[in-house]
Amino acid sequence: MEGPGFWTAAVMAACLVGMSKGGVPMVGMLSVPVAALVISPVTAAGLLLPVYVISDMFGLYAYRAAFDRRVLAIVLPGAVAGIGLGWATAHLVPEAAVTLLIGVIGVAFALNLLLRRGARGMARRADAAPGLFWGAVTGFTSFVSHSGAPPYQVYTLPLGMPKQVFAGTATIAFAVINAVKLIPYWQLGQLGLDNLKIAAILAIPASAAVFLGVWLVKTLPERAFYAFVTWSLLIVSAKLIWEGGSALV
Repeated sequence: MEGPGFWTAAVMAACLVGMSKGGVPMVGMLSVPVAALVISPVTAAGLLLPVYVISDMFGLYAYRAAFDRRVLAIVLPGAVAGIGLGWATAHLVPEAAVTLLIGVIGVAFALNLLLRRGARGMARRADAAPGLFWGAVTGFTSFVSHSGAPPYQVYTLPLGMPKQVFAGTATIAFAVINAVKLIPYWQLGQLGLDNLKIAAILAIPASAAVFLGVWLVKTLPERAFYAFVTWSLLIVSAKLIWEGGSALV
């Protein structure tokens, strides 16, 4: 893990992580694919997890007063269970199959939102049963490939939260999820000393990018923000379908 090609891709991936922690949804999902241009996806996931955790701290500060307690209380127990399931089945479940499933869910949901002409206007109550289910899916897919955003948004987008609250709730939820993931990642040998040294360097551009993400959330009009979320969900999910399907063929 050296050379200009590696560092260019790694810094780009770190900036994507930081922007996602600043409240710009979906872009964090691109971090592992970008890093995987120069290293293996498994190594990329292990390398970037500490970067996620460090940049989470800045995101938590930025959104310390903007979040939905009920959503967090519902989603997080399911997410922890999903991480446990991912840990228990780490050597059994093909990553490509999970990637394909995430993509199918994301595309179906995004198309449903677009065909209904927007992500807002259909606000629902945060019910426990679906929240626990989608929280578990979020934890599992986040453990496998840091791709928890699509299932998380399947549950949270219809709740009609104000954009600041939406961004803050997601930031806090994934901060907890990433912290919990440190334990199984360490046990599985994906947090070696060399990775941690590189992650400490990458945390610098990632932390700066958090505030770029916060600025974008504040600047974008609410309708444009949710349109961006929905289209990002569709595009990234389609990419995941292509990646997962190609790997399984």
